[in-house]
Amino acid sequence: VQLQASGGGLVQAGDSLRLSCAASGRTYVRYVTGWFRQAPGKERELVAAISSGGSTYYADSVKGRFTITRDNAKNTVYLQMNNLKPEDTAIYYCTTPRRPLDSSKYSDPHFYDYWGQGTQVTVSS
Repeated sequence: VQLQASGGGLVQAGDSLRLSCAASGRTYVRYVTGWFRQAPGKERELVAAISSGGSTYYADSVKGRFTITRDNAKNTVYLQMNNLKPEDTAIYYCTTPRRPLDSSKYSDPHFYDYWGQGTQVTVSS
């Protein structure tokens, strides 16, 4: 499975971006897909996840601003990010596991097997 993340960029606070994660080699529909981010000097953290059934999970810091969706026909997962803040600055990674993952484990990056290359999001104040 190969994941290709795109859509990052340099924006101002309050702006929006939409990240895309396109998969090849396997369809998404079977397992959860997540977006993690990592800022310099910080640990990688889960931002949002969407299960094969469409259930969604969001970190408290992005609730009400970010929306994760999936287009199964295109094998693509999106992260719509609105009202961006400087603290959202990070490299964003999409990821999916090799096997089904219980929702209690969504936030642990060690349970994921396939990672995209990351896309930089920089939000200026």
